[in-house]
Amino acid sequence: MVELEHARVLLAAMGLETAAVLLDAQMERSQREQHTYSQFLNDLLTSEQQERDRKREEMRLRLAHLPHRKGLDEFDFSFQPSIDKRQIDELGTLSFTARCENLVFLGPPGVGKTHLAVGLAMKALKAGLTVYYTSLARLIEDLKRSMEQGRLDKRWRIYLRPAILIIDEVGYLQLSRQEAEWFFRLVSERYEHGSIILTRNKYFSDWGELLSDTIIATALLDRLLHHAHVINIRGQTYRLKDRLKTGIQTVPPTDIPAAG
Repeated sequence: MVELEHARVLLAAMGLETAAVLLDAQMERSQREQHTYSQFLNDLLTSEQQERDRKREEMRLRLAHLPHRKGLDEFDFSFQPSIDKRQIDELGTLSFTARCENLVFLGPPGVGKTHLAVGLAMKALKAGLTVYYTSLARLIEDLKRSMEQGRLDKRWRIYLRPAILIIDEVGYLQLSRQEAEWFFRLVSERYEHGSIILTRNKYFSDWGELLSDTIIATALLDRLLHHAHVINIRGQTYRLKDRLKTGIQTVPPTDIPAAG
């Protein structure tokens, strides 16, 4: 027993806290199932590694600032037949992140753009990739505040570092020239270095209006779409699908082209 307690102290001192806590239980299990010494050690260290992986994943989840934790398995593809589930499953392999490709979801409010973006982010986080989520309005407000406080360059790294940057709700805020330049700089600096998942409620024809400058809009779209998957979603609002069963209908904007 003295040796066991000493082993537990040594495990904790080496930072193997889970192994230290589980030492007695693993000893009893191994004796009961007549494990070899190597089996006992393997099981104990596997438990330690699994707990470390869980904590790292939880930390990545917290740092990602996702609005919710809905996975792709919770998305009702039958409600949005314009979405090719096979394409989403392929994106779920995360090969697009290895190639630093972008992903753009287009469609009216409520059709599931954010859910799909977050679902892919959840897969990426589980695979060990880093993700950061923001809306365009929150991004611009953060950069403004950082500039006023003289820490813009330091804050900038928050948006360049992750493997996937999600920029949600693009199109609800018209940008000034300075804000448009920030947005262009962000897309340019992540170009071929990290993936962007962007959600937008309209098509690309009005980006000059959004950015208050057609030249900046053209240059930004050139970089954003060069290596990109564009998914157009047409359909009823996902949030109201239960109400739609009672006969309520909505009409999507006409400037979203059909998927194809």
